[in-house]
Amino acid sequence: MIRPIVRDIMFLSQKAEAAGIADLGIARDLQDTLNAHKAECVGMAANMIGYRKKMIIVAMGPVNTVMLNPVITKKSEPFETEEGCLSLSGRRKTTRYRKITLQYQDLSMQKHTQEFSGWTAQIIQHECDHLQGIII
Repeated sequence: MIRPIVRDIMFLSQKAEAAGIADLGIARDLQDTLNAHKAECVGMAANMIGYRKKMIIVAMGPVNTVMLNPVITKKSEPFETEEGCLSLSGRRKTTRYRKITLQYQDLSMQKHTQEFSGWTAQIIQHECDHLQGIII
């Protein structure tokens, strides 16, 4: 189901809770909502659509990938950039890293450790900030 985008800073500032098997329905809402906003959005965190769960979706080319309980375990090559967000007005300056290592679970609750770089790494970092209640 396509969900409305949350813009409430108080809600977005709260840390997300671990996602489990009972939360997998949120993944469908993330997919539907990202698809509805694909012209202006490349990733979302569950709190952006009203769920305080550790779940993100990232557009990786033609594939949208849902990641549960993502944790960045390594980052390197910092750079300064500006980012926008559907939940926030305007663009904001932030520091990101060109390379990251991420631990997460897939929709089958299988654990993965994967390296990401470039644009995909930047999107993941932005969405992981949301899960921590960080507003850039």
